[in-house]
Amino acid sequence: MAHIKKALQLHPKFSWGHVTNGDLELIAGRPAEAVKSYTKAQKLGADRAGVQEKIDRARVMMKAGKPTDGKHRSGMAFPEEIARAGQLERDGKPEEAENIYRDILSRDPDHVEAIRLLAAAASVHHRKYSDAETLLSRATELAPDYPRAWLDLTAAQMALAKYPEAVASARTLVDLDPQFTDSYIALGNALGVANKPGDAIEAYQTALKLKSNHAGAFSGLAQQLKTVGRQEEAIEAHRQNIAANPRHAEPYWQLANLKVFQFSDQEIEDMETLLKDTELKDLARVQLHNALGLSYEHLKNYRKAFKNFELCNQTRRESEKYDPVQTEVTTSNLIEVFSQEFLEETAGHGVSDASPILIVGLPRSGSTLIEQILASHSQVEGTHELSDLAKVAAAIPKSNRDRFPLNLPVLGSKAWRKIGNQYLERTLSYRSGSLHFTDKNPNNFIYAGLLRLALPNAKIINARRHPLDSCFGSYKQLFAEGQPFTYDLTELGEYYLQYQRLMDHWHEVMPGAVLDVEYEDVVGDLKTQVRRILDYCGLPFEEDCLNFHQTERSVKTASSEQVRQPIYSGSVNLWKNYAPYLSELIGVLGPLLREDEASLEAQG
Repeated sequence: MAHIKKALQLHPKFSWGHVTNGDLELIAGRPAEAVKSYTKAQKLGADRAGVQEKIDRARVMMKAGKPTDGKHRSGMAFPEEIARAGQLERDGKPEEAENIYRDILSRDPDHVEAIRLLAAAASVHHRKYSDAETLLSRATELAPDYPRAWLDLTAAQMALAKYPEAVASARTLVDLDPQFTDSYIALGNALGVANKPGDAIEAYQTALKLKSNHAGAFSGLAQQLKTVGRQEEAIEAHRQNIAANPRHAEPYWQLANLKVFQFSDQEIEDMETLLKDTELKDLARVQLHNALGLSYEHLKNYRKAFKNFELCNQTRRESEKYDPVQTEVTTSNLIEVFSQEFLEETAGHGVSDASPILIVGLPRSGSTLIEQILASHSQVEGTHELSDLAKVAAAIPKSNRDRFPLNLPVLGSKAWRKIGNQYLERTLSYRSGSLHFTDKNPNNFIYAGLLRLALPNAKIINARRHPLDSCFGSYKQLFAEGQPFTYDLTELGEYYLQYQRLMDHWHEVMPGAVLDVEYEDVVGDLKTQVRRILDYCGLPFEEDCLNFHQTERSVKTASSEQVRQPIYSGSVNLWKNYAPYLSELIGVLGPLLREDEASLEAQG
């Protein structure tokens, strides 16, 4: 401490000297002095997230020994053990770190930081977000003015799709620490997923006032601007992000993901140069290769485009967990359980509500276009891609250790009504009172049978596209999360075969329940297909559905800018430009492609 104080006398503006002084004050048991040093360090430029975390921890220490309600304290005892656990986590030994946190809690059940760190382990290493939420709720009870606990609670609630709760937690965080940039980032993130883009934009703008070069604030702001159709402002936000953070790859990817954007020659050169950085992380490489792939495609340099898509996907596949055998097993189980006999015997117990319109299929098959057409109707509200049906299915009690769908045959008649009501209740927060709402989660195609029994009057539209356009469209789309089958051409083709196998089954056992809509038909004859879609949904024809590109609403998917333009045919048969590189995909899809060709020949 003597040495660091002398150093600060010689160099009073040495920010990390003040950080070190704060560390020493903390060790000496003077958390209030530590906060002063850390705060001064931040003002001098040491504004890394780690400094704010030190401030948060010091504030918890300031409460040590001060009962909040006469029952417990929110102390920061066992600093050496907490530090050792942190090092174990950094060394890739999370289980050993968790054992330390549990040992601390066995001696001090109210140790806020051990609770918070154990919750972080539950989220990060085990994805047990419910456990994390329980722990963090306890932490905020013990230390209601500990910002870091509220920040982590917000993240856990978002992971659980508890969006109103996440917004409330984030607002508490802002009230506690209105000068903490990440408070507004958390609020913006929560408001964004809660489908409140206007409020989210305001939160991100406030964050940038506090820290003008915050990469996450720029990304969040641009994403929400894109969602509400303010494209030029979104592009400007991304470019400001690149200028402020030239080694940050995400804004390049987000710009490319606008689909209707084209980089300048200089921007392409900058991305190529950035890829030569040997210290660049895998995620950044993935994002840059994807952005370059889309750029070269726009320039019709399909060889370079495919090479970048390939490099992107090879790297991304290494971090994804996907088992194609399990996909085939699940498909077989669904076909076995949802026999025609089972559907007929179990029918009649669901909820009669006819408000849901589910749009299913595979990614990049025109589902956003169908949603935009329907959402342009006066009786329909578009609610984006919802994860609620999958969560309702996952919550169905196991039977003899069997999960969905093998646990369904033993359900009683009341269970089907409960499942239908659970889905309707969970989706209420996304709706504002229209007669119908869309749920555009493509993966819901596996739940068509479940929906038929739980909500027999719900509509299911299957968005279809030429198999090679559908598969390659997914291959070149870098998804933020999910869709792990899309990063290998062979796995993509195999997944498509299982999707088609299941859709054929639904048509066989539930004739007329699912409407197939071909993307190519919509592009070729919009009016006929719009009438067909509306007739299936029991909706009167409205001219606005033909002028879907003029409908003002938030659109979150990768096709958001495309559906704000009149219909175009530029993406039909796009796969042919890449035919020399798609032999393995064509080989897997061979039988299906021959069937399609035979069908087309028969039609004319």
